[in-house]
Amino acid sequence: MASASITKLSREEFRRQKDLDAARKAGTAPAALDEEGKPINPHIPQYISQAPWYLDTGAPSLSHQRRPEHEEPVSNKLDNWYDRGAKAGPASKKYRKGACENCGAMTHKKQDCLERPRKKGAKWTNKDIQADEVVQDIAAGYDAKRDRWNGYDPAEYKRIYDEYAAVEAARQKLREEEIDNQTTTDLAAVRKVAKASKAEKDDPDFGSSDEEDEDEDKYADAADAVGQKLDAKTRITVRNLRIREDTAKYLINLDPDSAYYDPKTRSMRDAPLKNLPPEEAKFAGDNFLRYSGEAEEVQRLQLFAWQAAARGNDVHLTSNPTAGELLHQEFKEKKEQLKDSTQTSILAKYGGAEYLQAVPKELRQGQTENYVEYSRTGQVIKGKERAKARSKYPEDVYINNHTTVWGSWYNRSTGEWGYACCHSALHISYCAGVEGIEATEASSAQQLLGLPKAQEESTSTTEDTSQQRQEKFEQNFSKKRMGEGDVSLDQEKLAKALKEERKRKAKGGFEEEDRYVKKSKGAAVSSEVTEEQLEAYRMSRRMTEDPMAAYVDRED
Repeated sequence: MASASITKLSREEFRRQKDLDAARKAGTAPAALDEEGKPINPHIPQYISQAPWYLDTGAPSLSHQRRPEHEEPVSNKLDNWYDRGAKAGPASKKYRKGACENCGAMTHKKQDCLERPRKKGAKWTNKDIQADEVVQDIAAGYDAKRDRWNGYDPAEYKRIYDEYAAVEAARQKLREEEIDNQTTTDLAAVRKVAKASKAEKDDPDFGSSDEEDEDEDKYADAADAVGQKLDAKTRITVRNLRIREDTAKYLINLDPDSAYYDPKTRSMRDAPLKNLPPEEAKFAGDNFLRYSGEAEEVQRLQLFAWQAAARGNDVHLTSNPTAGELLHQEFKEKKEQLKDSTQTSILAKYGGAEYLQAVPKELRQGQTENYVEYSRTGQVIKGKERAKARSKYPEDVYINNHTTVWGSWYNRSTGEWGYACCHSALHISYCAGVEGIEATEASSAQQLLGLPKAQEESTSTTEDTSQQRQEKFEQNFSKKRMGEGDVSLDQEKLAKALKEERKRKAKGGFEEEDRYVKKSKGAAVSSEVTEEQLEAYRMSRRMTEDPMAAYVDRED
């Protein structure tokens, strides 16, 4: 059943309502007001702010969430009930017209009377007229109508409890009397009957006393124990049982490679879930339970008893556990005293007691309240900066007059590492400072340009030097220098280079002078390899990877 005030909104109205709610949550629109003029928080969920259909007033309100201020009527309280057995005064002396024909009370009729039906009612006998009851009009509320224990009198249960206690006391007394009347003659009577039955069935000349003893033991086991009202045939030993709500051990982890489960003893020693801590696991294995609580202390006590018995002392936990516990305590006290005396004697002889007084672990790993404030550039404005952790290796140690460490400078032209203070590529060299940097630049420029130092100093401009460096770099490291790319060859020089290569191979040796060096009287030695010589070497060398290189046609 829906409220009459709730109507279906159109699409535009629903969109406007959504926008209004969003604006109220954002704070751009004023909050809604309830009946009392109080603002309603727009962030309250709808299922709280919206009233149910039976309390809906058609206006935004939170009154259905507030407790009513007026006191509930007495009739609605749970403890308000009929006054049982209350009488409205003394009983009448004679029957009154309109009263109950059975008991004579004016508050009910004969068909509603709770008294025992009389052979002749009070209307005719005019005797034993009952007093009028107090009639109460109890208007039970919603909770009182649905309370199954409303109007229950706990005093009524006391009578039932007393009756049960009396029956139980009588049963206990009867059981004690039966136990006192039982004697050991029951077992003797069973043995006597067993011997008589065996004498009737078997010949007395045959048989042995061992068989008779076995029969006696068998009948003795079947007899009831003295002082116990228990049948020995129905005695069952129950062990390792679990309730149905508990998960079986082998169902915790279904992986076949998990902990082994023994179905005969229903035991699983290892934990089925290895990755879960034992304290958080529902079952961490029988070994975890075995070593929890006072189990370890009992094991240490048992180990002490075994060791003491091996040394000849009379210590046994099963026969005399108290003596074993006292001896174990005495042994631990003497051990502590001996340990303290040994430590004292060692400290007295060698010293060093001040090193044993270390700071507690809680203080060593605890937090501090040091306040440090930094600027935007990372400088400390207030407080003291935390000291940096240092390694076991020496740091910021400069040798041989260096101001930087090895590896702080890299030479791109040669691919070497060195010192940034002097550009020296030697690891343990002496620092030359700025002069070393100038000398390194001069030597690198001479190496790239291939010019004498005097010619380099006579260079007029920096542009010419850069151009020469670029040309020398292309000459030494370009693809053309390595025989790759588009290379133009001189055919005359190539023919001459092939002829010289054949002569070199005819000599049967690999001579650097014949291959690369051209010597003449009064001429400088050149180690340059021309493109024609490199091509001649490639054309005349034997291709070992060619499968037809060693083929010789002998028919011709």
